[in-house]
Amino acid sequence: MAVRATMTRFPADPREQEECGLPWGITLMPFAAKDENGNPPVYGSGGELLPRCENCWGYYNTYCEQDQWTWTCVLCGTLNGLSAQSIARYSLPDSCPENMSSFVDLEIPLEESEEMQPRPVYVAAVDLSSSEEFLELTKSALLAALEALAPESLFGLATFSHKIGLYDVQGPIPVVKNVFIHPDSHVGLAMELEDVMPLFSFLAPVDTCKDRITSALETLKPTTSWERTTAAGQVVDGVLLGGRGFGVAMEALLKYLGSEYGNTYALARVFAFLSGPPDYGLGQLDTRRYGEQYASKGEDADRALLPEQTPFYKDLAAVAVQAGICVDLFAVTNEYTDLASLKFLSIDSGGSLFLYSNTDDSTLPQDMYRMLSRPYAFNCVMRLRTSSEFKLGHLYGHFFPDPQYENVQHVICCDTFATYAYDFHFENDSGFPRHSQEMPTLQIAFQYSVVVPHSEKSILGSSPTSRAKYSLKRRLRIRTIKFGISRNINEIYDSVDPEVVLSILVHEVILASLEQGVREGRSSLQEWLVNLTAQYNDACKISEYPRGSMTSPNVDIAFTQCPQLQPLPRLVFALLRNPLLRLHEEGVHPDYRIYLQCLFSAIEPSSLGRAIYPLLTSYETPDKQAFPRHSLSRAALVTSGSPIFFLDAFTTLIVFYSTTADPAIAFPPPQDCLLRTTINKLKQERSITPKLIFIRGGQDDATVFENYLIEEQDVEGSGFTSVLGFVSFLDEISHSVLVYKKQ
Repeated sequence: MAVRATMTRFPADPREQEECGLPWGITLMPFAAKDENGNPPVYGSGGELLPRCENCWGYYNTYCEQDQWTWTCVLCGTLNGLSAQSIARYSLPDSCPENMSSFVDLEIPLEESEEMQPRPVYVAAVDLSSSEEFLELTKSALLAALEALAPESLFGLATFSHKIGLYDVQGPIPVVKNVFIHPDSHVGLAMELEDVMPLFSFLAPVDTCKDRITSALETLKPTTSWERTTAAGQVVDGVLLGGRGFGVAMEALLKYLGSEYGNTYALARVFAFLSGPPDYGLGQLDTRRYGEQYASKGEDADRALLPEQTPFYKDLAAVAVQAGICVDLFAVTNEYTDLASLKFLSIDSGGSLFLYSNTDDSTLPQDMYRMLSRPYAFNCVMRLRTSSEFKLGHLYGHFFPDPQYENVQHVICCDTFATYAYDFHFENDSGFPRHSQEMPTLQIAFQYSVVVPHSEKSILGSSPTSRAKYSLKRRLRIRTIKFGISRNINEIYDSVDPEVVLSILVHEVILASLEQGVREGRSSLQEWLVNLTAQYNDACKISEYPRGSMTSPNVDIAFTQCPQLQPLPRLVFALLRNPLLRLHEEGVHPDYRIYLQCLFSAIEPSSLGRAIYPLLTSYETPDKQAFPRHSLSRAALVTSGSPIFFLDAFTTLIVFYSTTADPAIAFPPPQDCLLRTTINKLKQERSITPKLIFIRGGQDDATVFENYLIEEQDVEGSGFTSVLGFVSFLDEISHSVLVYKKQ
């Protein structure tokens, strides 16, 4: 459980919080194996015995004062009695984890409703209203998935188009049974999938049926244009309408699987492969709004295309959460698919949303294998509590809020990379007591389940054998953290983590974009930087404004007195240049923007920093690094004189050989060199598979590399300017600070 705060010394009161100009909050990776300093939790049992505060329901921890009979809650100060069982447990303090560490992971008994079959269930739902290329890519991805799945997993193969197909692969020959989808957008399926094929026939054990699953995959063929035309019944202006009944298929599959939640499985994951928008039956989406709808009405495209057009998929996500089903959505298309509507099915259920613009260079198979190979928890419940002086504000991330309890989040599936964010507000004007020994305290409780393999030995004749089996474990992970209180604003600035500040800012501008449009998101971000710069100049007593003057040489826009703040202007400039916040008229596809929103709101701060402002390093040779960091400008390339540059943009890795590079230097870099080792390490550490591109300057098209050199681009557009873009941006911020101060 890794926790990072925007500042490690919290503001003392609301006035100081406002005057520092910084967001106040944390990012949290609840299922990370270690904390932010690399320390693992102390493991143990007896989580159900952990005492809880009778006032705030916080958990007992090492920071609580304890005597023989009572303990004092570190969060709210309530004096609580200890039960006889707890008194016996704590008579030897070093014998229980909660007295050894403030970061513990304790097993708890399974409730009766949770004593379910631990075999994980995976279902692939494949779009047949697609192309041969799409299906070949999907087959490759599912073959990779089969290699990553534990042998005793259950796997089901379903298809959808104008009908739903269910595969029985447990016999000698794969059998598919179909049920047709009604074309009416208000009518569901005519019969239950359970009546088409019993679930036990549909879900096949991977260990005994892998070959037959593979054979079934080979039979997948796209629906013909004749089939689609017959199903849809109409062609308008040469465009075929209908044929992709995704909404009906997902609703039916969730109901099909949900009936067996707890009996057949503890967690089910549905992999939905889409090659275009749902355009048939229940849940169909009107994709004409991308072209004519907003234009004919004179609407702002960025405001028209960001909100969902129907609550259907959001409501379906609630059904998935209730049934313990996580949905991962893989869209392979450059066609407008309205991910703004579809995304909830994925992110609310704890799944991932992937978008690939084409099949040629798609990393879908690698992403599938990577996703299924890493550890994950499921059926998670998360709650963050604070000491009484402050409280939670916004909560950000891919979770489903508890309908009954405030500040409780449900996450159906949570892997080690999943990241959430919280911001804070003071409970009242008095803030934290400056001269008290009490410190601001957070406590995160994360209850989750995992399926763990164990070995059960038996004797057959005289030879011992071992058969892998699974058992379901329920655990309670608790982390209690204390933070310092600042004595002044300078102490806040010195304790800032700029990557976490960026994370909170990204969440805020995504929210502003969704509610008020991209222009408002951009405007609020620039206003924030102006405000921070003004507050910093005031706090450091830098700004002097000659009477009657509108310019001043004394505005410190570079934060020269505070190294921790210095990256922020570049990060804000880069965020404004990112497709997340670029305007529709610059050619940003609305589905790509939604994909970035989903990606950026779920990755940890360091990865987000790479995605927003890529790291550019240079090498003298493939085995010798020259400079560890350059600004993203052409000038940096020229002045460094290095022959090789490596750019890490999180989703893309680029090796660029300059035109001045010695032809004798091996291209591309050999596998055993330092540069390749660095690349391979980065690829291993990523939550998604980055694309690796090699470019030889003067011979290959270098556009994809040059597009990342953003500091010479205008913040409002993609073209190169006569005045350097970043320099011009700083001048604009400096001028805005002066105007702000004179108001």
